[in-house]
Amino acid sequence: MKKLFVGSLPPGMTEESLTVLFSEYGKVRSIKLAKDLFSGKCKGFAYLEMEGHEAKAAIDGLNGKSCDGYKMKVKYEVERAKGRSR
Repeated sequence: MKKLFVGSLPPGMTEESLTVLFSEYGKVRSIKLAKDLFSGKCKGFAYLEMEGHEAKAAIDGLNGKSCDGYKMKVKYEVERAKGRSR
């Protein structure tokens, strides 16, 4: 299972529309769309989980693709180091 970061999403994006978009490349196992607390609109990014080969196909097919005038960024999630303080 691979976790993907999807950025530069339009404010009107929903979990359902994002699932439909990515299901062309395989089964979306989980999805977390960042939403504004007050308006409920998309904050512009999401995290998805897909199988490895399906995730690679989604990156190849959707990275840089225009979605409602926004150029999507699709890549593997990069884990941040835990325990780092400022």
